[in-house]
Amino acid sequence: MQTLAQVLKASNAPAALQDVLTTTTNTCIDICEALHKGSLAGILGVAGNENVQGEEQKKLDVISNDMLKSDLMGCPAVRAVASEEEDDIVPANTDGEYLIAFDPLDGSSNIDINAMVGTIFSIYHDQGAQPATEADFLKPGSEQAAAGYVLYGPSCMLVLSTGEGVNMFTLDPEKGEFVETQTGIAVAKDTQEFAINMSNQRFWSSNMQNYVEDLVAGKEGPREKNFNMRWVAAMVGDVHRILCRGGIFMYPWDSKDPSKPGKLRLMYEANPMAMLVEQSGGKAHTHTQRILDIQPEGIHQRVPVILGAANEVDKCLSY
Repeated sequence: MQTLAQVLKASNAPAALQDVLTTTTNTCIDICEALHKGSLAGILGVAGNENVQGEEQKKLDVISNDMLKSDLMGCPAVRAVASEEEDDIVPANTDGEYLIAFDPLDGSSNIDINAMVGTIFSIYHDQGAQPATEADFLKPGSEQAAAGYVLYGPSCMLVLSTGEGVNMFTLDPEKGEFVETQTGIAVAKDTQEFAINMSNQRFWSSNMQNYVEDLVAGKEGPREKNFNMRWVAAMVGDVHRILCRGGIFMYPWDSKDPSKPGKLRLMYEANPMAMLVEQSGGKAHTHTQRILDIQPEGIHQRVPVILGAANEVDKCLSY
C-alpha cells in the first residue's frame, strides 16, 4: 500500500498542487486528533457566535477553521483561502498558484453526539500579480484542479480526486499518515437507497414530493421496487456512503425560506462533491442544470443538490 505522498508523487499533479494537498491533509490529521480528545480538550459545545450564514458556530467549527486557515496561509503555493466560517476570502501569498475553498467541519451539529463529521475542500489554479479577490474564486466547478474530503469516522478517511478518478485513503494513526486503501471508485448507475431530510417534506415542490412518495411506496408503487432511506445529517457522510455502496443524495429547494435557492453552498460543498461523484461515474445536478457548469455569483452561494447513481439522478430529474 502506498502513502498519500507516494501516490501524489507518482501522479500528474503539479508540485505546487501536491504541496497544497499535503498541507490540507496534514491539518486534517490535526483536526482528527482534536476531535478524538473531545470534552477532554474543552472543544465541544457552542462558541457563542454565528457565521456568515447566520448559523450557530460550534467551538470546533472555529478551531478547525483557524487551523486550516493558518496552515494554508503559510503554504507558499496558496494564493488565497475561502471558508464557510469567513465572511470574505482571505488573501495569502500573491505569487501562489492555487485558491482553496473549504468547509472546515461539515455536519458540526453532530459533534456533541459523537457522530460523523468531516472537512470538504475544493482547489482551483489561479495566478496573478495582485492579491486575490473574491472574483478570482468565481470559477465553475468544472475548472477544479482537485477536490476531496476527510471523514472523521470510526477510521479517518481521505477521499480525493485530481481529475484522474477517485481514490480513498485511510489514516494510519501509528504513522500519522494517509495510506491508499481503494482506487478507481465507481458508483453503480442504479440504486435502491436514498438520502433526504424527510422533515422538510411539506416544504418541497410538489414534483419532489411526488418523486419521494414513489420511492417510499416501494414494490407496490410505480417504481415496483423497495428503497431504503438513510440520512447522516452531514453531507460528507451521505456522499461517502454513495461512493462506497451507491445511492442518491438530495437536498432540494424548499419553501421554508424562498429567498434561498438551496441549503448547500456551491463553492465548498456542492462543487467538490459533484467532482468526486462525476469522477466516480455518477451525476450531480440542481433541479435545472449540472452543478459543475454553474457560474458562481458569490463564495457563499447556495444551490439545491441531487447527486449519486446516474440513472436514479436522471429519474429524479424526470419528475
